[in-house]
Amino acid sequence: MVLIVFLIVGGIVGWLAWQYVKGESFGAIGDIATGVIGGLIGGWVFGAIGITSGGLIGAIITAIIGAIIMIAGLRAFKRTYPS
Repeated sequence: MVLIVFLIVGGIVGWLAWQYVKGESFGAIGDIATGVIGGLIGGWVFGAIGITSGGLIGAIITAIIGAIIMIAGLRAFKRTYPS
């Protein structure tokens, strides 16, 4: 049950991050991956600077910020190394 909630929240967070940065998403699976990886990145960044997220809303905000950081990094990498 926790895994299902984790994936649903990851999908929502990934979709919200792509809406914020006004870009083309990677589809449903890509949005879930963006949200989940963004949550890990956000948790790591906030943990490194000593900020903890409290509750579900804090975790969602942390994941959105992490996903936006990840998307910005992907865009910078794509500009540096075009295919």
